[in-house]
Amino acid sequence: MLTNQTVMTQMKFIEMSGRTLAAVIQDDELAGGDLSVANVTDDTVVRINQQGDIEVRRAKEWDVIGGLLGDFEDRVRAATGLDWA
Repeated sequence: MLTNQTVMTQMKFIEMSGRTLAAVIQDDELAGGDLSVANVTDDTVVRINQQGDIEVRRAKEWDVIGGLLGDFEDRVRAATGLDWA
């Protein structure tokens, strides 16, 4: 039986700062102004999963705020120097 914890450990993410996320986002994705509405600052911890979902670290949970489209995998890896973990 799969639990939520099992599913979460199988998902892979790349973490980054809000500043890096703002540089990765393209015009047809989550708009830069939407980052401030979602309370994402330059120093906010965010992560993106392999499906392109953007999650923001809050005090007690991760909050999904939108997603990336298209060839985001290469953009995310190039911007962060990281791979999915």
